[in-house]
Amino acid sequence: MAIALTQCSEKLGYLIVQLAKNFVVFMVMVIVCNGLHFLLKPYKQPRITSDIIVGLVMGNAPFLRDLYGQFNHTFGFIIDFGMMCYMFALGVEMDPYVLLKKPSRDVQVAYAGIFTTFIIACLTTSLIQFFPNQQHVIGYTLTLATLLSSTASPVLTRLITSLNIGKSDIGKLVITAGMYSDFICSLLLSVGYILMPLDTYCSGIEQKGQIKRAIVMNTVVLGQALFTATFAPVFMKWVDNENPEGKPMKGSHLVLSLAFMVMICASSIVYNYNPILSAFITGICFPREGRVSKWVISKINYMLTMIFFPIFFLWMGYAADIRHFHPGALETWLKLFISIIIAMVGKVAGTVVSGVILGFHWPESVAIGLLLATKGHLHIYMAIKMGCGSNTSTGIALIIAIFFTVVHTPAVVAHIIKRAKRKVPTRRMSLQLLDRTSELRILLCLHGPDNISASINFMEISRGKSDPGLLVYVTEMIELTDQIAVTVERGEGVETTNVKDKDVMAMRDQITRSFQAYIEDDDDGVTLKRTMAVSTINNMAQDICTLAEDLMTALIILPFHRTQLKNGKLDGGNQGFRYVNRKLLKSAPCSVGILVNRGLGSLGKISKTEASLNVATLFIGGKDDREALAYTGRVAGHPGIKLTVIRFLVDTSAESSRIAAYRVSLPEKGEEIALDDECFAHFYDKHISGGKISYMERHLTNAAETFSTLKSFEGKYSLVIVGRESGLNSILTKGMNDWQQCPEMGPIGDVLSGPDFSTTVSVLVIQQHRHKGEIDGLDEEFNIM
Repeated sequence: MAIALTQCSEKLGYLIVQLAKNFVVFMVMVIVCNGLHFLLKPYKQPRITSDIIVGLVMGNAPFLRDLYGQFNHTFGFIIDFGMMCYMFALGVEMDPYVLLKKPSRDVQVAYAGIFTTFIIACLTTSLIQFFPNQQHVIGYTLTLATLLSSTASPVLTRLITSLNIGKSDIGKLVITAGMYSDFICSLLLSVGYILMPLDTYCSGIEQKGQIKRAIVMNTVVLGQALFTATFAPVFMKWVDNENPEGKPMKGSHLVLSLAFMVMICASSIVYNYNPILSAFITGICFPREGRVSKWVISKINYMLTMIFFPIFFLWMGYAADIRHFHPGALETWLKLFISIIIAMVGKVAGTVVSGVILGFHWPESVAIGLLLATKGHLHIYMAIKMGCGSNTSTGIALIIAIFFTVVHTPAVVAHIIKRAKRKVPTRRMSLQLLDRTSELRILLCLHGPDNISASINFMEISRGKSDPGLLVYVTEMIELTDQIAVTVERGEGVETTNVKDKDVMAMRDQITRSFQAYIEDDDDGVTLKRTMAVSTINNMAQDICTLAEDLMTALIILPFHRTQLKNGKLDGGNQGFRYVNRKLLKSAPCSVGILVNRGLGSLGKISKTEASLNVATLFIGGKDDREALAYTGRVAGHPGIKLTVIRFLVDTSAESSRIAAYRVSLPEKGEEIALDDECFAHFYDKHISGGKISYMERHLTNAAETFSTLKSFEGKYSLVIVGRESGLNSILTKGMNDWQQCPEMGPIGDVLSGPDFSTTVSVLVIQQHRHKGEIDGLDEEFNIM
């Protein structure tokens, strides 16, 4: 008894040690994969490239192979289970009804790539014995041709998205075509398995009664698909109704749902159908909407990324025994290069042919074909399974070929972006990037008659030189109420909307007369046009964005949501218009300025012969301050403006060296400071050195000194121009956000526009165009097809 217990404890201890070793190897695999992926990031390589490299190296390490061999059966179980989850998630994301619809251009591209690659693969691989020891050459040829014709849509989608072309026309087409290609080829594999099961070929045993088995399997698979498509939506709808959004999901219902999915996927074992392909068919027939489906897919994707893929690539490296690779044999390299050539040439040929029919440019057609040649995890799995030990050299060659179908994709995307930059005009929707020979287009927004005087004076100081001039679209922001909605008449153009409401018509007439009188008095270099934004508060920001895009404006000027009262104080403000301002700051297609009127409109007519308006521009640093400086360059040309530029600098004296610990340290800090210095030096040489405007420097140590300096502006300036954010010198504004009332104005703008600040200093807060999704100046939603 004691001997038996000792032996049992020894075995248990041995298993624990072996398990610990495998866990350590798993953690090392994760760390090394992440490390190599980080090193390859500058080259835009997808994660699968680093995973393949690390998997081949660690899987063939001599001191680790014995450890892997002891857990070979466990390896196989984990890999098969993980691939079942992978194929189930893939199937859920597919749309089977595409087979019944008229083929769109995405589907046509996918079909063309599949057809040409399949034909080329069948004709070529039949001449080369990829699997000479196997009896079922036809079956392997068709399987290999199908794999070479397919696309790894999950890998391709993540790659396209990470390289920022997912919203472009070519990016959307590649993602959709890749999904259809993956769907069609996986479906062909699922159907083809019924006639030519892969496990039979790997064992080299001829299956007796193959026709009878095929009929039975076909019937059962069809029945499984019909059962899933019929019963699963009903069952999942019941679970979703019992667990509405916002409430915790009942554990019993979650267990039932998971058990239902596992039961259907695993039932294929009873009739000898591959459970991995069964999981794919189940996923196709499974409802993709609903709380349970979304939860399961998110958990599967998380499990695959965090746990399964590191184990998968370790298994790949172990199965691809490099000792069985024969680099000296011509046949080895022939198989390798033939696989790569078939996958790429076949796809390119298909997309070029379909591109001619659909009217694509041939460079884009070639790029689409090269991207659709991308292979992934299923292809690696099938390459190893088709090797089956006796043809390991072929399996390794296919894995290397798969690697080379992925590694080139960042270069293809870079070529697409390069062509798009030449073909699609880069957006210059900011003052700093505006061509000096182009007129400045401003969308000048008003809430009502109270904004007229300040807006006219703003337009006056912004006019700059008469050539190329200033084009201003004066736009009323009218909230759409039920009363006004019935009087709205919308035309096709951006300037054809009309409102028949009497109050709105009277307000528009007053605004039009005021601006028209200003233009008639002096229209040198100024062109005035009228528009209107009639919308609900929720949609008004989007309507103004659409106006700015259609009119190609470089600057949107918005009134502050608070209005000055007779006692000089600001009222509580209109929270609806504040919401619009904040939303526009996030989504505007150009630069945005918010004008706080504290007497700018009551100054009367600005003189054109002598300085009658004191204006200050603050410069701390950052893109918003550079944009404010660019606008100041236009103001500097007005003879009636006495302009002062004040630069806030961090005091670097010995007494203030203690603040160094609080400075923001970022990798891009040096580059950002260089941009600030370059911009300011150019401005200094052009405007300050000639004595056109005054210049002051303030060396400060903290936000308290910044605040004191701002308070000293009272009585000195009528208008202060400032950027919304202050770049990397945050030490000068650190802590100001602790008492911010209007964070959308930025730390400096919030202080200047605060109700307890001045009653006579107007403020213009400017934000440079935020290039969301920008690719070096190219909008992510570019069109190149």
